[in-house]
Formats: sequence, structure tokens, C-alpha cells
Amino acid sequence: MAAINRHLSIAGIAALALASVPAVAEPTKVAQGKAANLGVMSVSLKDAVKLNYGLQGQLQGAGTPNEAGIGGFFPLRVGTQSVTFLDVLANVNFADYPGYSSITTVTVAGGTISTSTRLGQRWLNSDRSWMYGVNFGYDSRPMATGGTTNGVSISDSQTVFFQQLALNAEAVSDKWSALGYWLMPIGEYGWGSNNAAPINNLYAAHPMNTIGADIAYNITPDVKLSLGYYYQDEDDGYSGAKARLAYNIANGLTAGFTYTYDAAYQSVAMGDIKWRFSSKGYGSPKKQKPPVMPVIQALSTTPSNRDVRVHKGRKPYQSQPPRCYTQGEHETCLVWKNNDEGYVWTNTFVRGGVRTCVSRCDVKMGGRAGE
Repeated sequence: MAAINRHLSIAGIAALALASVPAVAEPTKVAQGKAANLGVMSVSLKDAVKLNYGLQGQLQGAGTPNEAGIGGFFPLRVGTQSVTFLDVLANVNFADYPGYSSITTVTVAGGTISTSTRLGQRWLNSDRSWMYGVNFGYDSRPMATGGTTNGVSISDSQTVFFQQLALNAEAVSDKWSALGYWLMPIGEYGWGSNNAAPINNLYAAHPMNTIGADIAYNITPDVKLSLGYYYQDEDDGYSGAKARLAYNIANGLTAGFTYTYDAAYQSVAMGDIKWRFSSKGYGSPKKQKPPVMPVIQALSTTPSNRDVRVHKGRKPYQSQPPRCYTQGEHETCLVWKNNDEGYVWTNTFVRGGVRTCVSRCDVKMGGRAGE
């Protein structure tokens, strides 16, 4: 009987152990899942999100200049799951490449300073797997102009002033991120004003109203690929596509390459670099990289889309005389037309000793020379 009792006891213990396996395994599995997030959950935002500052620069792009400057990210309030911040930039604008225009046809000269300010709020979801944010601000851009890229001589080059309001919404996870933005020109040449700023005796320019969205994927912890779509509005609306590849050279030091295509600017490629410093390891190249936590790092990242984009336009309601050159029986007439080319070449015959080249070109928006 004692032996039977011992066997029954052993069997009971074994059965109890087997029965308890699922109950033990499930919490273990959940615990392991939570352990994966233990690092991000243990981070104190007051330790991770600090003032950071540094340098940035970029080559000319679609409507944007060659520029370099300084910037700073200022946390105004840091909570357990959220951050309120102010981000400011100031850039010195340089001249366009010789023979290439960032605004089309007319080159941009250097020597001006553009500014950008963003006030925003960013917050984490309950398990810190996503960061969400929204920010808005004001951008300004004085723009000096130079010569043309189409060989037409101009005079009376002007420095004009553009400004815009900006709104950005963002979402960031360890692998994916999304961004939506609206850049809305304001002021004398703002969206809906139908005004263009005269930049010389023949051409005008205006800021571009731009709405866009980007989706990005972290290929590796240091390499990010993003694709985007944007719609820009001037006299007519144009859709565009954008691709960007960014590489984190060191903690706080990032280089990027961007390609855009649209009907207004055609194909444009540009590069950029940003170097940010901080009192903590999350933003200083001088320190060893911390554990890769994109969601936490995104809380103190400087917002993007900070430039006032400009496009060369038409000078409305103006008169320009033709420029005529006689070659034998033909007269070559350089006639102003109200299109993106400005002056265009036409050939006319000399009939009965009377030149057929018009003596005046009265140009209005949407019109033709001589109308």
C-alpha cells in the first residue's frame, strides 16, 4: 500500500507539473516580449531629451539655395511621455552654381540670411513603440538674384523677401516613419495673392505653396530610405516625387542625398549634412553611440522642410521692345513672350523694305507678343 501511495504521489506531482507548464510558459513568453521593450521603457526622457545645437548645410535643390548655418533644439517642457520644444535655424545663402539656376532661368546670388522657427509637441504611446508629433512655425528668405541661364541679358537685379508658415505632422517607430507637411507662403507674395516679386527688368519670382508626404524605412540602424509625393502650386499646379537616402555617420552627424522630379524644376539632385552636439550621448558625435532607440532619438530631432521654395515667374502687364538683328534678307527678332522662356528667337522676312518685326510687344498674363 505504501508503494502504491508513493507511485500515486509521484504521478500526482508529475501531472501537476505538466498541468502547470502552460500556465508558467505563457507568462514567461509575455515577460520575454516585454523584456524586448525594457530598454526603451527604462529611459528617462529628462535624461535623454536635452538641448542640442550644431551646424547644417545643403547644396541647391528644387527652389532652394546653397546654404550653411547654425541651429538649436530647445526642450521647453519634458514630461514622462512627451516633449514640448522650440527649434530654430539661421542659414547663410550662397550663389547658385555657375550656369545653373535653383529657381529656373534666373540665378540666385549669395549674401542673404534665411531663418526658420518651429514650435512643437511630441509624445510616445503607452509602450513607447511609436512617437507622434506636430509642429508649426515661420520661415523667411531674402533672395538676391544674378544673371540668366538662357543667354538673355537683364538689368536692375533685385533682392526680394519671401516668407511662409509651415505645419508638420509626424509618426516614428523603430523601423518606419511618416511625415506630412504644408508650406504656405504669406505676405505680399503669399498664397492666393496672385503677386509675383520683380527680380529684374524682365522676370519675377514667387514662393511655392507646397503640400507633401514622406514614408521612410530604416534599412539598418544607420541607413534610412524615404520616398515622398508633393504638390506645389504656382500659376499652375505640379505634382512631384522625391527619394532620399540618409546615413548616420556618427551619433549626431548625418549626411543625406535627395532626388526630386516635377514639371516645374525637372530633375534635381542635392546633398546635405547636419552635425548636432549635446550634453548627452543621444546627440554628440564625441561620445560612444547609445543603444539604438529611434523612437527616443526622434523626440529631439530637428524638424525637416525648413526652406522657402521659390520659382521664377512672369512679370505681368509689362511692355518690352523686340531686339532685332538683320542678317541679309532675314531679320532675326528676339521677341518677349509671356512664358517661362522670356525672350524667344523668331525669324522674319524683310518685305518691300519694311521690317515685319513688330515694334512693340504688349504682354499680359496668358498673352502672346504683339497681342
